[in-house]
Amino acid sequence: MKFRNIYFINGTAYAGKSTMVKRLAKKYDGIACEENYQDAVLEGLDKEKFPCLTYTRDLEDWRDFITRTPDEYEEWVRGVIKECEILELQILGQLDTEGRMVFVDTNISIETLKEISDKEHVLIMLADPEISVNRFFERPDKEKQFLYQLLLNEENPKHAMENFRECLKRVHSRAVYEAFLDSGFQVILRDENRSIEDTLALAEKAFGLQR
Repeated sequence: MKFRNIYFINGTAYAGKSTMVKRLAKKYDGIACEENYQDAVLEGLDKEKFPCLTYTRDLEDWRDFITRTPDEYEEWVRGVIKECEILELQILGQLDTEGRMVFVDTNISIETLKEISDKEHVLIMLADPEISVNRFFERPDKEKQFLYQLLLNEENPKHAMENFRECLKRVHSRAVYEAFLDSGFQVILRDENRSIEDTLALAEKAFGLQR
């Protein structure tokens, strides 16, 4: 069965997914499921069933997080994406019955999206992979700034930062970017010269919402 009222936005970091989700939901009196919205149920998750999502919830020493190898970091992120998909499908299954339009910044895989959604209900937004790595700590959100301070407080902060950036490069790779680009869904590429309103119009067109 395919979702009827859900509009999915997937893609890479710094492409504007959460901004579009919020703007679309506001304009169409819909529901906005912003980045990591599944965290609302994080507290009650079984760590045996969701080991990757509960890893940071139960972490006692955050130094273990920032000093992982790129291989370990990539494996964890891939696990988080798979576990998020399980939770998202459960949450969206309930929201889809409410009759309102739901706009989602999603982790659901391209393969699954093709099964659960019509093509015109999925949009891919992409930013160059280098932006996702080089501008990771520019956002003011407390999680990123917390990690930044941990890295700076390492015995060798330069080495710690270089290792963490290698971790980021693994999950924001050119291969990931190309896979999204070739997904078969409509794509919006980040353009610094394009206004938010113009991007909103492109997203509306992709979803067939323009009036």
